[in-house]
Amino acid sequence: MKEIKTLREGSNFTAVTVGKLDKVSEYSLPLGEGVVINGKVFTGGALKSTGMEMSLQTFAPGEGSAFVHAHKEHEELYMVISGEGEFRVDDALFEVGEGSLVRVAPAGKRALRNTGNGPMLVMCIQYKANSFGSEDTPAADGIILEDEVFPDGLK
Repeated sequence: MKEIKTLREGSNFTAVTVGKLDKVSEYSLPLGEGVVINGKVFTGGALKSTGMEMSLQTFAPGEGSAFVHAHKEHEELYMVISGEGEFRVDDALFEVGEGSLVRVAPAGKRALRNTGNGPMLVMCIQYKANSFGSEDTPAADGIILEDEVFPDGLK
């Protein structure tokens, strides 16, 4: 089974690679009791992430989700990186393609499938719903520092 490779770690970061995106199909995700999802990899553990999970999944033409699912507390943001397909949320079915972004609330019943002639690669970011307040924006949380952007001597 293919594994994520750690590139570098420091006290405030972890950098990993999943390898070439056209090779995501070489990953497999065991879910227990004989259930394995081929072509899917979760990255949060390797990244030591504390506030989100991210996965990459590839679908061959005609393939789709192995099951419909929802969540207890996690919202999901899907981005179609390449390919085309259909996305189901509750009773809605709509087309998606490269560059499509879909946010699904925890209770949303979701599934997707590849309707194209080539592979469809999808990134999914999962995070706790309602974890950002109206005043907790990226700009409000960011701190612009006076540091030189790329000083000589970085290693």
